[in-house]
Amino acid sequence: MVDDLRKFLNHLLEKVNGLHCILITDRDGVPVVRSVTEKAPQLALRPNFISTFGMATEQASKLGLGRNKTIISMYSSYQVIQMNKLPLVITFIGSDNCNTGHILSLESQIEPFLKDLGTIVADAP
Repeated sequence: MVDDLRKFLNHLLEKVNGLHCILITDRDGVPVVRSVTEKAPQLALRPNFISTFGMATEQASKLGLGRNKTIISMYSSYQVIQMNKLPLVITFIGSDNCNTGHILSLESQIEPFLKDLGTIVADAP
C-alpha cells in the first residue's frame, strides 16, 4: 500500500509545476510516506518544522470559526500548505510561484489513500 501511495505521490509531483514535496506525517511530524525532489528545502522536512502545524491548527480552531482544515504559509522562496487529516497531516512544499489552487485540488486525489493509512497510524503505539 505504501509503495503504491509513494508512486502516486511521485506522479503528482511531476504533474504540478513548482511542487517540490508531498509529505504525509502523523501529527507529531513523524514521516509516514513522502515524495521529495532535490529542490525541497531540507529544513522544512524536519519533524520539528512539520509538527508546528498541530499547535497552529489547534490555535486557529479556537477562533470560533470551526475546525481548521488547512494552513497556507507563504515565504520568500517557498509556500507550505498543510492539511489537517487527523491523525495524519499532509504537507505540500512548493516554489513561491507554484499554483496554490492546483495544490489544494490534490486533496481529493490523495484522500482515498488516507483512510487505511490513518487507521494504521492511529493504532500504532
